[in-house]
Amino acid sequence: MHILLLNEYYPPDTSATAKMAAHVAEALAQRHKVTVVAGRPSYDSTEAYSWRPLRRDTQNRVIVERVGSTAYSRHRMGGRVANYLSYIGLAVPRALAIRPDVILAMTDPPFAGIAGAFVARLARRPFVYNIRDLYPDMALGGQIVRPAKWVDFWERSHRRALARASRVIVLGDDMRDRILAKGVAPDRVAVVRDGTVLQASTPDLADPHAQKIVQEIRCGFPFVVLHAGNLGFYGAWNTLVRAAEILRNENVGMVFVGDGANRAGLESATAGCSNVRFLPFRPIEEIPHVMFAGDLHIITIHRGLEGVVVPSKLYSILAAGRPVLVAAAATTDAARIVTESGCGLAADPDDPDAVAAAIRRLRDDPELLSLMGRRAKDAARKYARVDELARFVSLIEETVNSKGGVPFGIIERSS
Repeated sequence: MHILLLNEYYPPDTSATAKMAAHVAEALAQRHKVTVVAGRPSYDSTEAYSWRPLRRDTQNRVIVERVGSTAYSRHRMGGRVANYLSYIGLAVPRALAIRPDVILAMTDPPFAGIAGAFVARLARRPFVYNIRDLYPDMALGGQIVRPAKWVDFWERSHRRALARASRVIVLGDDMRDRILAKGVAPDRVAVVRDGTVLQASTPDLADPHAQKIVQEIRCGFPFVVLHAGNLGFYGAWNTLVRAAEILRNENVGMVFVGDGANRAGLESATAGCSNVRFLPFRPIEEIPHVMFAGDLHIITIHRGLEGVVVPSKLYSILAAGRPVLVAAAATTDAARIVTESGCGLAADPDDPDAVAAAIRRLRDDPELLSLMGRRAKDAARKYARVDELARFVSLIEETVNSKGGVPFGIIERSS
């Protein structure tokens, strides 16, 4: 069958959604024809090119068509919105011209699912909606937008897209609960996690270069609590800042590796805090060093955003065999996975004392910390990405089969 994937970002864009779009498209392309309609590279890409109405190439058996959207920097909201609108304005007519067997939409831009449902309706094709961030809930919960009539219209349009979807694929049980609350039938909502890719080895600290990288990330702290990733709107950042202040004189350093909309505010809030450091993203080949450098990795979700965002970096931490502290509600997927597998702790995202106490407990118990690292590796095997992608492919095939398409067989999951 022919599958059309709508997502603005696709490699060489470096966003997490671009990378996962590629994983999904390439898994589907092992058995089917896949066309991705993306925009011009604009997400920290080094491969920008001059404007063309349409550019087509093939990457790992996936046909990638890039419409001539604007390519402004994502760091300015006006430019980002221009990229979104120009992409949708050009991607929709292009998608209608392709005539695939099924339309699959992700959530870049935030209204891509609405556009995908529109295309599927006009083309009379089944629609599969892969929700990676739940909008407009995320925009409201992260205070990116305020309640308004246009936001209500956005929500109504999104609910119509959900109703149009033959299948809704989400990243966790907490997100599934959110979708069910919007009135979608349970049998149409499936959980497929981003999953883990097990690391072959940890950095060889006998290598002076590897040791230098790890020490740069540790910033000289005896015990390092590490947050590696986007400093966006979804985190309980004030709680982490206050927890760091509580631990100021206790040989604990909190290191943030990455960038995002809240980084400047966090740096300002911690200007007088000697045990907090901010570092830029490291090159991709140094990711194992980043994972190894943290004695304890932290994941945070602001209260109220449970199931609205599902941090995929949890799986990278598990794959690296590192213990995890989840500063999020107990109902989140991350907190549940970590506590059930015994590879870390969860703490109230509104309680800096609880976060500080959890850090102290693990700092003072090296044996428990080591045990949690081993349990993280065990949990990683349970959520292997190859198995999650196989499930994704099967769901797409089942959707087309149920709509009267040609049977495609079953993908076997690895043991």
